[in-house]
Amino acid sequence: MIPMEIHRLFEIPELQLRRYPQRESIVTKENGAWKAYSTEELIATADRLANALIALGIQPGDRVAIASGNRSEWCLMDQAILRAGAISVPIYTTSSVEDYGYVLQHSEARICFCSNPEILAKARAAQKASPPLQHLFAFDRIEGERHWTELFALADQAPAGELQQRKEGVKRTDLATIIYTSGTTGRPKGVMLSHDNILSNVEASAERLPVDHNARCISFLPLSHIYERMLMYLYMHAGVSIHFQESMDDLGDRIREVRPDVFTAVPRVLEKVYARIMAKGEELTGMKRKLFFWALELGERYDVHGRSPWYDLQLALARKLIFSKWQAALGGKVRCVASGSAALQPRLARIFNAAGIPLMEGYGLTETSPVVTVSDARHDGLRFGCVGRPIKGVQVRIAEDGEILVKGPNVMMGYYLEPELTRGVLDADGWFHTGDIGEITGEGFLRITDRKKEIFKTSGGKYVAPQAIENKLKASRFIEQVMVIGENRRFPAALIVPNFEFLKDYCALKGIPFTDRDQVIADKRIADRYMREVDKVNEGLGNWEQVKKIILLPREFTIDAGELTPTLKLKRKPITQRYADRIEALYEGH
Repeated sequence: MIPMEIHRLFEIPELQLRRYPQRESIVTKENGAWKAYSTEELIATADRLANALIALGIQPGDRVAIASGNRSEWCLMDQAILRAGAISVPIYTTSSVEDYGYVLQHSEARICFCSNPEILAKARAAQKASPPLQHLFAFDRIEGERHWTELFALADQAPAGELQQRKEGVKRTDLATIIYTSGTTGRPKGVMLSHDNILSNVEASAERLPVDHNARCISFLPLSHIYERMLMYLYMHAGVSIHFQESMDDLGDRIREVRPDVFTAVPRVLEKVYARIMAKGEELTGMKRKLFFWALELGERYDVHGRSPWYDLQLALARKLIFSKWQAALGGKVRCVASGSAALQPRLARIFNAAGIPLMEGYGLTETSPVVTVSDARHDGLRFGCVGRPIKGVQVRIAEDGEILVKGPNVMMGYYLEPELTRGVLDADGWFHTGDIGEITGEGFLRITDRKKEIFKTSGGKYVAPQAIENKLKASRFIEQVMVIGENRRFPAALIVPNFEFLKDYCALKGIPFTDRDQVIADKRIADRYMREVDKVNEGLGNWEQVKKIILLPREFTIDAGELTPTLKLKRKPITQRYADRIEALYEGH
């Protein structure tokens, strides 16, 4: 085995070349055909692009932005930026024009690479308020705009030997990237992560990756988020062939085509996968329907330990008859799905694992590069309702008020140009204050109970943790999205977006008219049915935290409407403001 002797992120492809050279290191589907870069081609292309950046005048420490969905060009430009000694600044494709303007201006980015006309238009509008932004390039071919391949003609203009000097001049402790967190409130903060921050996370996470250099993955979560980006480096580090997927529209088809061994997801994506499976199950009749729901009920009782031989025998039969079709829908080869970014319903984790689709939940933040803990079923490292044990080199402790504190080489350098904000979360001893509430079990597993800032107090002085209640409510097949409210109110209430596909089938079964969404949620029979779902959850809650009233909403919370972050977390303040009149009427009418 060749020893690990790398100290910068741009050395990861070189390590792959020495250990596990790949014919398909990174792959993207273009015009109906998969276009692959071998490990050698990846390195050679990134070097030429780095020389082009040098020819354009990019100096060590300059900022270069990437605003694109997942595609090979993202990886190549990221590698080029790092090799030139510059700092990459990823931007979410879904960010508003205002956020583009803020990020580009605040980071003083000199170049921005944009994937398509819509994103280029946002960057173009932001350029007016950001004088340092000198160049815009597109990954798609857009008439009248500079295409990224124009850079290859500039590569030979770089001074001989300059690139090698730049590479040698980069230290492991140097700043590699500034990632602007979307946040659930306020303006974006620029998280500064060094080569060491991310590389230490790659090295420590490698022990929990259950695949090797013979595996392939599909990458569809935004590379602009450190979660998927660190995984991209980890996949390269392990020699896993990466298939990038830019669109969510045909994701199911691409997964079945790629047949990945591993991929990452957020709970919202997994909830949608589960909802589609359930919709197909509802269409079954007779014995097939009975078998489907028998297997589902079996999966809901799945646990890591304490299963009887009779249960395992039934489970083996269920996997053969029913769950094998679930596996086939995900390509048939999946050995691990990593879930992060938000809380995962334990029920969902049980069912997927019972189905032979190992679903491993982890925990982390942009500020921790990101992984703090992650489950690992291979080494008795899985407990439902927990997010695994800490990875090597990372310390976790619980403060007196229940806040999770993290210390280790993965903790950020600080917030860019925001020393006061940095001091507010990084204490003198190097502990990062996550803002999350949790506990550590006797076996060393971390359990997240809520966000410190999202916990609210009722007018009766009782504290309520909304996320825990929301997670329980989302287990209902009737509910698509939910947000629990009640700050300074007499009792908690909930804004609920129904699962309208399921609700339509329910209405047909019960003979209740369903002409449109507004009509159906105004029907008292439907409101009463949803309250029964809520009351099931209320039975397991303290009186002060029970949801007493609900508001049914006709449309989903979305990123475009400013109600979700790019990683699909609820933005509570904008949602509350949008439905302020209805919320006031609900409490006044109680």
